[in-house]
Parts: sequence; C-alpha cells; structure tokens
Amino acid sequence: MAQREKITGLIKAAIGPGFALLTLLAIAGYAVLGPTGILAWGDYQKTLDERGLQLAKLEIERDALQNRVNLLDPNGADPDLIGELLRKEVNVVHPDEIIVPLK
Repeated sequence: MAQREKITGLIKAAIGPGFALLTLLAIAGYAVLGPTGILAWGDYQKTLDERGLQLAKLEIERDALQNRVNLLDPNGADPDLIGELLRKEVNVVHPDEIIVPLK
C-alpha cells in the first residue's frame, strides 16, 4: 500500500513538469517547422527575390508612363506625340497627308 501511494505521489508530482515539457517541445517544434519558422526562411527569401524582380519591372513601367504623362502636359506638350496620338486614337489626318496601310 505504501508503495502504491509512493508511485501515485511521484506521478502526481511529475504531471506539472511533464505538461510544461510537452508545451515547450510543442513551441519549439512550431518555431522550427511552423509557417513562420526557421525552415520557412528559405521560402521567404525566394519570395522576396521574386517580388524584388516584380518591383523592378513595375518601376520601369511606371517611369515610362510618367515620361508619357510629362510629354502630354498641356503647358508644354510634345507636338510629335500629340500628332501621333491624334492619328492613332481619333483617326484624324491632315488633308494633304497620304496614308499608306502597312498590313
């Protein structure tokens, strides 16, 4: 009987530290294997590199569009660009121009 009480007491005394150990192991496993863990850093670096390339392409496109906006500024518009846009978008030509279809 005394031995049974001794074993029961040891088990009861080990429940708290055992639960704490399991909790720490779960947190450590999540820190290593989780979606934001150590093993996910490589994927994040790859994604960051891809997004950097996307950003560079978008910046080039933005700069080209900004240049076009600057050329269309009403205070100092580029006459060649305005003529090109009129011919292309509105289908407007001068009476003395000859149109040669390329297709």
